[in-house]
Amino acid sequence: SWLLVIVAGVGNRSVTDTMDKSSPAFRSPFARPWMTQTGAAAATGGGGNKGMKGIIAGGITGGIEICITYPTEYVKTQLQLDEKSSQGGNKKYNGIIDCAKKTVKSHGVFGLYRGLSVLVYGSIPKSSVRFGAFEHFKKNMVDERGNLSPVSRLLCGLGAGVSEAILAVTPMETLKVKFINDQRSANPRFKGFFHGVSTIVKEQGIRGTYQGLTATIIKQGSNQAIRFYVMETCKDAYRGGDPTKPVPKLVVGLFGGMAGAASVFGNTPVDVVKTRMQGLEASKYKNTWDCAKKIWVNEGPKAFYKGTIPRMSRVCLDVAITFMIYDSFMELFNKVWV
Repeated sequence: SWLLVIVAGVGNRSVTDTMDKSSPAFRSPFARPWMTQTGAAAATGGGGNKGMKGIIAGGITGGIEICITYPTEYVKTQLQLDEKSSQGGNKKYNGIIDCAKKTVKSHGVFGLYRGLSVLVYGSIPKSSVRFGAFEHFKKNMVDERGNLSPVSRLLCGLGAGVSEAILAVTPMETLKVKFINDQRSANPRFKGFFHGVSTIVKEQGIRGTYQGLTATIIKQGSNQAIRFYVMETCKDAYRGGDPTKPVPKLVVGLFGGMAGAASVFGNTPVDVVKTRMQGLEASKYKNTWDCAKKIWVNEGPKAFYKGTIPRMSRVCLDVAITFMIYDSFMELFNKVWV
């Protein structure tokens, strides 16, 4: 990458400064289309280090974000697990506030952070994979000005979502749901993160941490396709097509909130199915499609939107914070890491 930049830079100087105007302009055979304009290996800045910067910035972002927004994730998961018994039993919670109150009453304020360690350990690699993959795909799909077409935005986001689903999200989410589900029982079994993980792996094997893989791939793929599409489209509209124009952090946060809201409305049904497939009672479902069918038959279509409000509050805040923090770190890295 350094050699390519130097060659491109020398090529530019030879055209503008050292060669006679009547002489044919030298064109470096190594340069990418945008290198003769910007002297950079990547259209959006950062050269060949763009992907690595994305991985590191994404990891830091994921750790900070989950610590801020976890209580809403906890309540959302509890409500999605709170299915009405086929024998006519009553649900445990009557809504968001009731769930939060009962949790605090039974386990204290820190009860709302049950399972946080799983997400902290998992959010760092998840966010790293997501943003690293997106930057990698973006670097290879931008046009000569450094912009992505509408279809490319969707494909880059989809690729990022599928990558994180397979490499990080599925085992992390499965463990998180099992930890929260365990707390719902009369006699919780898991004494902590490592005890819980070792118990699950001992009883169910590694496969026990990969339940709901299909649903997770669909969820994360559609999630990131929607979010990155909305985010990149809003940024492009704000910049007027100029990828070098900075976007204020508050505006980035606003765009992030919009992207988060769009993804919630777009795939909450998949999220509900994924959560059921990853719970401690997942064995009663044959597969993802069987789970969706039983929810529809036993609980009706409204059940597919359980936990939408707490998920909306978490996701909008989550995505807004994530993109603001991520953009801040990328700006910092671009200044100190050439």
